[in-house]
Formats: sequence, C-alpha cells, structure tokens
Amino acid sequence: MNHYRTNVRDIDFVLRELLGRDAVYGTAPFHDVDPATASTMLAEAERFATDVLAPSFADHVREPLHFDPADHSVTLPPDFRDAFAAYLKSGWLDPELPADISGQHVPPSLRLAVLELMLGANPSIPMGAYVVPQVVRLLHEYGTPEQKRLARLIVARNWMVTMVLTEPDAGSDVGAARTVARPQPDGSWHLEGVKRFITYGDHDISENIVHVVLARPVGVDGAGGPGTKGLSLFVVPKFHVDPGTGALGERNGAVVTGLEHKMGLTPNPTCELTFGVDTPAVGQLLGDEHDGIRQMFEIIKAIRMLVGVKSMATLSTGYLTARDYAGERVQGKPIGSGPGARPVAIIEHPDVRRSLMTQKAHAEGMRALILYAGSVQDSLVASQQAGAPDRTADSVHQLLLPVIKGYCSETGWRLLGQESLQVLGGSGYLADYPLEQYVRDTKVDTLYEGTTGIQGLDLFSRKILRDKGAALDTLLGEVAATAAPPADVKDEFPVEREQLALALEAFRDFVGLLQQRWQQPHPRGRALAAQDTTRLLLAAGDLLCGWLLLRSAEIAARSLAAGRPSKADTDFYAGKVATGRFFARTVLPRIAADLTAAGNNDGLLIDLPTSAF
Repeated sequence: MNHYRTNVRDIDFVLRELLGRDAVYGTAPFHDVDPATASTMLAEAERFATDVLAPSFADHVREPLHFDPADHSVTLPPDFRDAFAAYLKSGWLDPELPADISGQHVPPSLRLAVLELMLGANPSIPMGAYVVPQVVRLLHEYGTPEQKRLARLIVARNWMVTMVLTEPDAGSDVGAARTVARPQPDGSWHLEGVKRFITYGDHDISENIVHVVLARPVGVDGAGGPGTKGLSLFVVPKFHVDPGTGALGERNGAVVTGLEHKMGLTPNPTCELTFGVDTPAVGQLLGDEHDGIRQMFEIIKAIRMLVGVKSMATLSTGYLTARDYAGERVQGKPIGSGPGARPVAIIEHPDVRRSLMTQKAHAEGMRALILYAGSVQDSLVASQQAGAPDRTADSVHQLLLPVIKGYCSETGWRLLGQESLQVLGGSGYLADYPLEQYVRDTKVDTLYEGTTGIQGLDLFSRKILRDKGAALDTLLGEVAATAAPPADVKDEFPVEREQLALALEAFRDFVGLLQQRWQQPHPRGRALAAQDTTRLLLAAGDLLCGWLLLRSAEIAARSLAAGRPSKADTDFYAGKVATGRFFARTVLPRIAADLTAAGNNDGLLIDLPTSAF
C-alpha cells in the first residue's frame, strides 16, 4: 500500500479561504495561473507525487547505495534513480525557474503547496532536485554570458547541481573554511580542499553535475582573507562543458572520496568531495565577482524554507497514518464502561484523541504558517514586477524564514516520534509502517542549513534587532487584530481570543527581556540573551500557528453557520473549529511559562565551569 497520505483539502482551505489567494491568482504578474489552473496544478501534483515519487520511498526494501572508490562514482538503487530522473523531466521544477527561462510567473504560495506534496511523498528526491532551479537562478542573475548559457544547459539537459559549503573542520562556522582557489593565466581557477555532507555529490541520475563551491581565493589583490567575507563562489562541473555546443569533455578534478552513512534519508547520497587530488579541479568565478557568501545565501534561504516544508509535510502524512491506524485498531474498552462493554477502536480513547489533535493542530498550523509566508512572497513578487518593491513584505518574509525552518523542523521531529509513532505502539517501531522512517528522515531537518540554535540567534539578532523590531511589529499587529473581540457580532471564541492576547503579551515581554539583556554593556548580558533565543523562536512558532488556527476556526464557524451540503464539509469545518480551540487553550499558555523560565535565567549556566558539565 502507498505510504503517502495527502491533505489537499486543507491546502485548498488555507490558500482560498484563509489567505484569499483566489483574488490574487490570475492577476498581474500571475496571469497564466488563475484559480482553476491552480486547482488543476494541485490535483496533478498530488497524482504525480503519489503515483511516481511515493512508491520508491521505503528504504528497507531498497538496495543500498554503492560507492566505487576506484572511479569515484556513486550508483543509486534503480527504482529510486528512475523516479528521480522522472521528476527532473516532469516539468514540476519549472515553476521555480526564473520567468525568463520558464516563461511563466507561478505564485510562490502555490509553489510551496506543490512542494509540500512532493516532499511528503519522497523527500530524498525533491530535496536534491530543488537545488537545481536555485542554482539556475543564481547563474542566470549573476553569471557571465557563458554561465548564463550553462544555466540553460542545466535545464535543457536535466543536469543535477550541488551546493558545496561544509568542511570537516568548519561546519556551521562557514568562515573557517580552508578550501582555496588559485587563479590561472586563462582566467579559470584551480580549487584545492575537502568538503563534506555534500548532498548528491555524485550519482548516476544525470550525465553531468554542476557544483557551486565556496572557496577562499589566494594570491589575488583585494580578494580572499579570513572569515566569510573572504569567500568566493565558483562553478565547478563534474565534466568539463563546451560552452558553445554543450558537449561534455573530460572528467574534472572534483571527485567523491567518501560516502556518509546516515541515520535517515539513506537513498540520498551525502558525500565527501575532494578537489584537486590527481587532476586540477577547474572552476569559474561566479559572475567575475568575489561575493560568495551573499550569493550562496540566495540558495540557502530557499533551502531553509524547503526544510520547514519538508518537516511539516512529513508530520502531516505521519498524523494521517496515525489517525487511520487509530480508527482501525480495536483494543481496550471505553474508559468508565461496565464489565460487558466491548473493545473499541483506539481513536475512542481520550489520550489517543489528545495525541491525534496535537498532531493535527501542529501540522495544520505549520501549513498555514508556511503558506502565509508564501502569500507574503506573492505580494513581494507582484510589487517587484510592478517596479515598486514592497519592503515591508520583504522584511516580514525574512523574519519568517528562521521561524519556519527552526520551529517546523523541531516540532515535526518531536511530534512524529512522541505522538505519531506512539499511536501505533510497537507496530510504529517496525518497518512494516512508515513512521520509523519518517522519524529518521526528519531528525536531520533540525541540523542542516543552520541548526535550531543558529536559527534562534538569526531570528533575534539579525531579524528582530537589526530593523528595531519593525517587521515583528507589523506581524504582531495582525495577531493583535485577531485577538481583539469583534465589535459588531457575538464572539464565538472569547476564551481563545483571551488566550491569544495573553500569549501575545507574554511574547512581547519575552522579546523585551532579551533586548534588555542584549543591550547591557557587559558581555554577560548578551550571553544571557543568547541562552533563550531558541526558546523565543519556538514561542514565535506557537504564537503564529495559534493565530492562524484561530483565524481558520472563525472562517470554519461561519461556514458551518451558513450551512454546507455535504457531511464531509461539515466534518472538515467542525475539525477546523476544534483545532483552533484546542491549540489556543492548550498550547498558547506555554508562552507565558517560557517567559517565566527566561526571566529565571540568572546566569547559572554561563558561570558554571565547563568541568562541571
């Protein structure tokens, strides 16, 4: 049976009813994607994800990757490789390409909805393929004429790409990278060094792989030097390419020298990549500009969003798997029943219902948060195309990125193991069900493209403090509007609004507390603040999900009051109302507790000698 369970009904609700995308789709610059086209895209994406990507998901029945050190090659399992190649050729990556290449503007909110379906079906495939349009966009925007030609070749030939940052002794500290690039008389560069954790560093999916590599130039006036500012970005193909014809030449000197053995995402080859061992690793400076870290972050930001979507998508299908199991698994009599009572499906048991609602609320809350960020991107793209970029939309989107990456990855990993797998009991621990693989595949989301601690620091120091809280105030103003009781109608959610208002107040005080500590003249103050930035990030995720779920509950309540023809619609909206109420009453109160915990932080851990740990 196919492991993947989609939730297109909820995607449709968020896009159309919560975020009002029908009023945006089909308007400038999204003329080619009206609401009917968007519905068709979602239906076709669901079909492709379910029928083409999902069947090769289960890693316990798949043969392992094969690494041949003699020729530095990696071979993938045939069924997985074929599904990946089908994805590259399918056209589902085209909406992510620059409009000059794809010929269309697809709304970012719709692109994120499609991405959820692909990631939920088989995350190892879209995770690798999603880098392709990001690199193409980079080459197209910043590249030399020859590199712009390469961008089109990547698309036309279905070539794969990689982003190459991490080194054995420089993980999150990218500025400590030691890989160097030496200029050559012909204008090319020779790279020397070792990189690790390179996703799809080698494989047999496509005939060529284009590596985009951060390295430190040496022997060049005004370039290189210590730290991240001394890094430049180089384009290094696996096989040399004739820029005129696109014909492949000899093997370049960038080769795989090891394969990582991982806890999850096992069909996804994560490689050690070595430059300049036997032959020179020849590359070209991107755009003839030494601006590597800024250029690479254009890709990193997109991948951080992908990570958040991946975690949410996996939690969603994990929850639906648990829900279906709970409806079929008969065990135990109802609480408080008499001796003659018959066993019932475990979905009737109170703690199982709590667990399922916890999963449902967080999965749907994170979906709403991600698609809300997509709607902000819709506004930004439209304003850019109109020649008047919306700076507020841009700053709000930047603020949301670390929350989506950090909150969704931490919450998805925690609930998949703590709740989804738990509902299945011992069966969830077996490879007979997909939950154990969901857990393994999701843990890495908290680690790569910046650990959760890094995301918390980024949210506070770079996003909140850098613009003096302007973007945050804009966002929290929307939350406050929902927390305020309606003036003209009877309020159906007084308790929930009160809880949202209290959570908002606690969150504002939390931010103020960390700001006060950060601005202390003594360095110890910043250390105190930094100790609670992860807690702040998770509180931000809870607050924003609670806000969007309450808005959803309001919409659902109005739809129920207006009357709906089908039982399916009635049950769906009843579930949305219950989800909003549940989250507001049981999750939002934790933010006040987070504030109390942060306030109790008096430097105990900072002052403790390292030998005491």
